[in-house]
Amino acid sequence: MSLTAAASRQVQKEIGYEFSDNKLLQQALTHRSASAIHYERLEFLGDSILSMVIAEALYTQFPKEDEGDLSRMRASLVCAPMLATLAKSFNLGDHLQLGPGELKSGGFRRESILSDAVESIIGAMYLDSNVEVCKQVVLGWFQPYLQDIKPGISQKDPKTQLQERMQARQNPLPIYEVVAKQGQAHNQQFTVSCSIQQLDQPVQGSGTSRRKAEQAAASAMLQQLDDIK
Repeated sequence: MSLTAAASRQVQKEIGYEFSDNKLLQQALTHRSASAIHYERLEFLGDSILSMVIAEALYTQFPKEDEGDLSRMRASLVCAPMLATLAKSFNLGDHLQLGPGELKSGGFRRESILSDAVESIIGAMYLDSNVEVCKQVVLGWFQPYLQDIKPGISQKDPKTQLQERMQARQNPLPIYEVVAKQGQAHNQQFTVSCSIQQLDQPVQGSGTSRRKAEQAAASAMLQQLDDIK
């Protein structure tokens, strides 16, 4: 299934960028379950560009902060929950090209898929234009969050937050285990489980690297712990 002309115009309006090559946008919104030509290579590219753009913005915005605080602030912005929030604000879930299985399981709502789509759109914009144009669009997306962000402990990534929560309660540390790995070496999808002593059932997270999958699993575990308070 192809992205319709109307859907293409709507997505471009939402993200604030007009593509010269609409095939790049089509690919950026196509999950591997729907086609052999999918977004994962674009996501790899977009992930690197996004990290660079946000790192530069924080470096400029906070000239006196050390590397640790800058890294934590970047991690709080360049993470699956934040990117999924952006994806929802762009209504990307309405336009994702998914295979029947992913459609049936609600993939258009899944945080990992939504966040991957944002990174793939960044990669597509870069290939369609240049790094400076791409940078300005991305900074426009993140401008409200960059305005509000401040250095401090609240910016710690989910794995660090979960570990420190366990340590504060003198509980054993979380255990992360790779339970699935799909794709070729250069283009993989990881699923990681996170287990803690207080809960009988582990939770899972997915991502295009083990690090991303572990962060997603830790984020899911923190949410579960908050829900049962």
